[in-house]
Amino acid sequence: MLRKLAISTATAATLALSSGAALAAGAAGHVEDYSFPFEGPFGRFDQNQLQRGLQVYTQVCSACHGLQYVPLRTLADEGGPGLTEEEVRAYIEQNFIEVYDEELQDWRTATPNDHFPGSSLENAPDLSLMTKARAGFSGPYGLGLNPLFRGMGGPEYVASLLTHYTGSEYEEFGSILYGNETFPGGRIAMAPPLWEDAVEYNDGTPATVEQMAMDVAAFLTWTAEPKLMARKQMGFTAILMLGILSVLLYLTNKRIWAPVKARAKGAQPAE
Repeated sequence: MLRKLAISTATAATLALSSGAALAAGAAGHVEDYSFPFEGPFGRFDQNQLQRGLQVYTQVCSACHGLQYVPLRTLADEGGPGLTEEEVRAYIEQNFIEVYDEELQDWRTATPNDHFPGSSLENAPDLSLMTKARAGFSGPYGLGLNPLFRGMGGPEYVASLLTHYTGSEYEEFGSILYGNETFPGGRIAMAPPLWEDAVEYNDGTPATVEQMAMDVAAFLTWTAEPKLMARKQMGFTAILMLGILSVLLYLTNKRIWAPVKARAKGAQPAE
């Protein structure tokens, strides 16, 4: 019985590893294992990177894609891009963000309590939960602890998608598709959105394609996981408390049973 169980377990593990390798190199395309500062149990969002990612999203991605599930006021939340309330209002005004008011039956200037606009094209997916949706399907495979220390793969997928255009174009059913090593099937309807110096970073960081891709991937991770840092802190606190509780339980156990063990030892007949 134990032998059959061991064989079954080994077979299942082998199949899981082989299927993971197939996904990493097969239909899902090539996903680069980028390193992000928020990965790992003690990782944190880089505020400067989030601000650069917001800039890339605003100047490049927002022309087609939206963030309809993200309130504008969260740009000032702790752990996010770190804008002040005045800067959030200035961001709204500078980018002419408007929302449709059902009560007024007309468009009006957005307030910090409103959300980012949705996608402007029907075939352009909303990016609010993009990295969350891709988590677990792409990115680093291998040991079961990899997601804890190296992330779930969502930002790696987004950054890889933006940096792995092949330059090839294909015409299918009257539409132009672009070669991409990361997108499933190798062809994508979105033209390459990034090029060298597509934006001019406010902090002077060189705007290479890879830098912009990683910055906007980090920003989209924050839009999907705005409370990621809070959850990590809560988890660390819980582990610390459980560790202290374990030590107290161990010492309490020794204190309670010490007299019993002493009596049992004294009751043993002398040899």
